[in-house]
Amino acid sequence: MHKAVILVGGPSRGTRFRPLSLNVPKPLFPVAGAPIIEHHLSALAKIDNLKEVLIIGFFEDNVFANFIDHAAVEYPNINVRYLREYQALGTAGGIYHFRDEILRGNPTSFFVIHADIACDFPLQGMLDAHSKHRGLCTLLGTKVPREQANKFGCLIARPETNEVMHYVEKPESFISDLISCGVYLFDSAVFSEIKAALDNKKNAHEENDYLWSAPDDRLRLEQDLLRPLSEGKKLYVFETQNFWRQIKTAGSAVPANAAYLEKYAAGAPERLARKKEGSPDIVGAVYIHPSAQVDPSAKIGPNVSIGPRAVIGKGTEGLRLALAVHLIDILSMQAGSCILHAVVGWDSRIGTWARVEGSPVQGHSTTVTRNGVKSQSITILGKEVSVKDEIIIRNCIVLPHKELKASFHNEILM
Repeated sequence: MHKAVILVGGPSRGTRFRPLSLNVPKPLFPVAGAPIIEHHLSALAKIDNLKEVLIIGFFEDNVFANFIDHAAVEYPNINVRYLREYQALGTAGGIYHFRDEILRGNPTSFFVIHADIACDFPLQGMLDAHSKHRGLCTLLGTKVPREQANKFGCLIARPETNEVMHYVEKPESFISDLISCGVYLFDSAVFSEIKAALDNKKNAHEENDYLWSAPDDRLRLEQDLLRPLSEGKKLYVFETQNFWRQIKTAGSAVPANAAYLEKYAAGAPERLARKKEGSPDIVGAVYIHPSAQVDPSAKIGPNVSIGPRAVIGKGTEGLRLALAVHLIDILSMQAGSCILHAVVGWDSRIGTWARVEGSPVQGHSTTVTRNGVKSQSITILGKEVSVKDEIIIRNCIVLPHKELKASFHNEILM
């Protein structure tokens, strides 16, 4: 029997996801027609004998109440529960604190997945690989461009066995272009290693050893656990060749949205809008919520998500458009408007012949500002933003409740 843990953090985290996280917690933000963590849950539901998924974080209990109810209907064979930390305990601290809940039922192994990622989730492949080497942990790995590798946890593995020999979280110099994806499969016996890491951290804190001490007492999964496991020959990597994206900033939701839509196009085309007579001009992979109203003259795609109750007017054009609209809210696009490389939030209005445009995300970049200047990136409009007729908003981040009567470029509009 297997279990899974999804680490969702808390309200003090995800600040780079603003202004979108001002209105919805990042784990529940809709990407490709579903909350971010529902993509995790969908992948976990395909694993045989996986009986329970525990969502661990520091949000209030009611934040995930509706999602838990939804999961009970959509995934009746899996028990999904939310476990709230009494304080922010760190990525490994929360797992150890709820060890009795994880070990209840005597699972042989359990997955741990960070909420802020989007990927193909080759979980069955990880299980098959783990059953062969029987290490304490198998992590999902992928290759990234050399110049971006030091933004992640980097590892060096033996090619013939995939045993991880060295792991460093965000190294200062180049070590490897093979990184951790934030998806782990642990043997249940790993809790003895977590206890050892916790004891080491406490002892080091008492001795004021800066090599082990963190700014707080939180036990971190990557720094405090994976590094000792790599030194003890108990850590292995399963490398994926499929897509992987990290969802850190609000703009990073756009490439994640595109990746999931392209996945649907390859394996689940029934989830996407289809081009037919009397319907909008659909280009590539496009998701349109059934409650949305899209004028037949509109051009939508590729890689576009249109949320619930959105209203898309005549002649609108949305190439590489990502419309993130909350379940009960309305987005309105007037005739002739255009959105490119952008996220438009809840209850917003795009005027006639207005243009909202961003720059495509390059690689795994999460930079919003550089040297104090707004960098070229996805344009983000927060909740209840009104863009007046014939206005151009380019490479901007706009906080909620703004009325834009003039054009802006490369700015953060407070």
